Amino acid sequence: MEVWRARDADIEAIHAARCDNPFAVLGPHLTSVGWAIRVFAPDAIGVRALTRDGALLAGLERRKGDFFEALIPSATERPLYRVEVETANGTSSYIDSYAFGPALGPIDDYLLREGSHRQLYRRLGAQIAMHEGVDGVLFALWAPNAARVSVVGDFNHWDGRRCQMRKRFDSGLWEIFVPHIGPGAVYKYELTGPAGNLLPLKADPFGFEAELRPSTASVVADSADFEWTDHDYMKSRGDGAPRRKPMTIYEVHLGSWKRRPDGSFLSYDELADDLIPYAAGMGYTHIELLPISEHPLDESWGYQPIGLFAPTSRFGTPAGFARFVDKAHTAGLGVIIDWVPAHFPTDEHGLAHFDGTALYEHADPRKGFHPDWNTAIYNFGRFEVANFLYCNALYWVDRFHVDGLRVDAVASMLYLDYSRREGEWLPNADGSKENREAIAFLRRANELVYGGFPGAITIAEESTAFAGVSAPTDHGGLGFGFKWNMGWMHDTLDYMSRDPIYRRWGHDKMTFGLLYAFSENFVLPISHDEVVHGKGSVIGRMPGDEWQRFANARAFYGFMWGHPGKKLLFMGQEFGQTMEWNAAESLPWWLLDHWPHQGVQALIRDLNRVYRDTPALYARDCEPEGFRWIVVNDDQQSVLAFLRRGAQSDPPVAVVCNFTPEPRMNYRIGLPFEGHWREAINTDAGLYGGSNIGNLGDVVAEPRSSHGFPCSAALNLPPLATLYLVFAPPVAGQAPA
Repeated sequence: MEVWRARDADIEAIHAARCDNPFAVLGPHLTSVGWAIRVFAPDAIGVRALTRDGALLAGLERRKGDFFEALIPSATERPLYRVEVETANGTSSYIDSYAFGPALGPIDDYLLREGSHRQLYRRLGAQIAMHEGVDGVLFALWAPNAARVSVVGDFNHWDGRRCQMRKRFDSGLWEIFVPHIGPGAVYKYELTGPAGNLLPLKADPFGFEAELRPSTASVVADSADFEWTDHDYMKSRGDGAPRRKPMTIYEVHLGSWKRRPDGSFLSYDELADDLIPYAAGMGYTHIELLPISEHPLDESWGYQPIGLFAPTSRFGTPAGFARFVDKAHTAGLGVIIDWVPAHFPTDEHGLAHFDGTALYEHADPRKGFHPDWNTAIYNFGRFEVANFLYCNALYWVDRFHVDGLRVDAVASMLYLDYSRREGEWLPNADGSKENREAIAFLRRANELVYGGFPGAITIAEESTAFAGVSAPTDHGGLGFGFKWNMGWMHDTLDYMSRDPIYRRWGHDKMTFGLLYAFSENFVLPISHDEVVHGKGSVIGRMPGDEWQRFANARAFYGFMWGHPGKKLLFMGQEFGQTMEWNAAESLPWWLLDHWPHQGVQALIRDLNRVYRDTPALYARDCEPEGFRWIVVNDDQQSVLAFLRRGAQSDPPVAVVCNFTPEPRMNYRIGLPFEGHWREAINTDAGLYGGSNIGNLGDVVAEPRSSHGFPCSAALNLPPLATLYLVFAPPVAGQAPA
């Protein structure tokens, strides 16, 4: 056989899509007698090689089946050619993917193996690129144990034989450049496992866009090509410590905040036009979105994502989501997204057994399977897997200017025995149960976010007493900026759900949180989890008749906004939604036709305004110097009072709560300064739907000691209400020493 011709065994392997190195067979190859060009062209009647300008280079000879080859003996350099294929349906031409050299390099291999490739999202996935002077898409994938990987899609008739990829043996990366395709191309990966078995088609782990469910393919998208207008916001975001800034968060599920009249989803752009002005007008500082990474099941609310790099197509394209964030920043709103690195669903098109082995997950179900959610658990100790997740966190903060990541289910990551019975988990060699690999992963992820993006924050949903969740990593902590205060949430809601006559026996539910309030940087969350699964809404769990239920809720919100800690409230609760949240339909906005709901909404708007305008209510949220009890032990009357402080020059605020339906007239509390204290909030005010009992706008503290303070004032405490009294010194902005 002539020396330039391909071996029969290689041709058979190409036909069978089991060639371990297709670039060694197909494309241009220099031989001792010239350049050979080899093409695999299914259903071809004839194949020709043309110059890029269309001149004939050679007619290719059918060697065997759909394999064609030709020799160009006169060529001295690698020929640049197009392939022209004649089929029964006509003639077409294309530039051969196998005519291109590698696009990835040794540094990609090295950094991936080391787990330190922080910009993998600029290298893997479907990258729109110009390669060797030709426009197209570079597909790159990590699948070290696969025997063969092909990219398949509309552009190659979903035929796994046509675009068999080049394997980079040093790293397990696979790549191929496909010319003259671009945004909108639909694709998946076809893999064979180590034993040569064909696996289900896989979506791209780094896919930047996905088809709308129930379809599951990835879509080529250019998420980097966006004109941002938020430069001033991004610059100012890094000024000052986030824990010393006001933070009041509106938690939103985009699919059910509001829908079109026909029940379909609003687009990112429609949400930007409606949700953002609403949240900004309500005085929130941030919007927090339940997971928007692509997920196959609506009922998971996004907490079982498969496309970690793809904003869900339920609401539009990646560019649409970028416009949403940009418009939020223009309105002065930060955007936090829920991020789910703890586990992933086992749908066959996802990460589970991705290359025929337990690649992203642990092989042993005692470490790799989560019994609560029937999901797989990431192998955080594998460098490449940790790198994949690091890059995903950085991708959202970098590519989409997201301001924060609220990390879901952190508790499940910290403990090997989380939600497992004896014998269902594997302890560490020393018998301990802390998941050291996950702990190291979380620390590093936080370091990367805070180290690379000034002003960006991370928040842990962590329900245990694990120490140092929001402590810096160099002090032994996990490095989160904030932690959800789940204990406070459960205690206070339990208290508020009691009939006021019984609250005296649960008084500690409202005070216990202050024993640990400054052990972490806390967010006080009334989240989506508290208004589903039979728990009812905030209004729905309050006792009493309608007036009392709304009064209880208003008093609770006043207590919450005055309490140390940043604030989070799930959508619908800001206008007193009475029924449980239903993710399958829009919020019941029609309730705002009724006065009690308008009153709750007006109160939340005013709480946000007063909170943001009053440094004493936020500047020392995370420091004990910012809080002092005034009345802590009046359990018989269910009254609480405390003082909030900011800097020395900031007027302090006294927060006073009466959690019974009985007004308390001439109730004396201690105060630090003599003079006028302005009634900035009264949740019993008539404009909120209350009985309008109060103190006519202010009280005067006299030099009469009480509760350990040198001064005091006698107050009228409205029923089921919270008051804010802001010290009003004689000279504006200057408090006595």
